Amino acid sequence: MTRTAFAPEPLAPELTGDARELLAQLGSPEALPALPLAAAALTLEAVRDEATLRRFLAGYRDRILLPVELPAILAAHGHATRNELRELLALDLALGRDARLREFRAASAAVGRRQLNKLRPLRDQRLVQRYLRAVEDGAAHGWHTLVFGVFLAQYSLPLRQGLLLYSQRTLGGFLDSGGATLRLPVAVSDDVFASILSPLPQAVNDLLVGKSTMTQFAAC
Repeated sequence: MTRTAFAPEPLAPELTGDARELLAQLGSPEALPALPLAAAALTLEAVRDEATLRRFLAGYRDRILLPVELPAILAAHGHATRNELRELLALDLALGRDARLREFRAASAAVGRRQLNKLRPLRDQRLVQRYLRAVEDGAAHGWHTLVFGVFLAQYSLPLRQGLLLYSQRTLGGFLDSGGATLRLPVAVSDDVFASILSPLPQAVNDLLVGKSTMTQFAAC
C-alpha cells in the first residue's frame, strides 16, 4: 500500500541489525491487536466499510495514541535519559493499571519483550539491562511504548521524529489490516491515511513543548 502523506524522514538510516529490526516492527501485524478486538476495546462499531474504518482510526488516535501512547513514549525517554530505573518501572506498572489499555496489554507486552531483548547487546547500559531483568522476573510488563522510548534515548534518536514515526506506523498498521479486508483502492487508503495523520504534527509539537495535557501516569 502506498502511503506518502506526512511521512517523516527515515529515522537514523545508519542503524543496522537488531536496532533496525526494532524500528521495522513498528506497526507490523504482530505488534498490534486484531482490528475487531481493538474496535471492541474502544466500544466502537465493527469496521465494515470506509466510514467505520475512518471512525476507528480517529478513535484510536484520539483515545489511545495521543493521550496514552505518545506521552508514555515521551516519559520513558525522559526516564532513560536521566537513568531513572525506579521511575521507569513505576510508569510500567501504572500503564498496567490503566483501564484504557486492558485489551492491548498482551500484544504490547509480547512485542515489548521481544524488542527489549534486541537491546540486550547494550551491556554497558545499566538501565536497559535492569529493565530487561525486571521484565524477565515478572516485576514489569515491558510495554512496547516504553521500550520504544528507551530505544530512542539509548540511540540518541530525534524524539519528535520518533513520535511521528511511531504514530505513522501504528495507524498505518491498522489501516493496512482494515484496508486489505475491505479491499480499499490505494487512492482511498492514501486519502484515509492523510486525513487521519493531519493533526499529528501539531499534536506532537504541543506534547513536546508541554502544551497538551499529560495523562497522570506520564508524571510517574
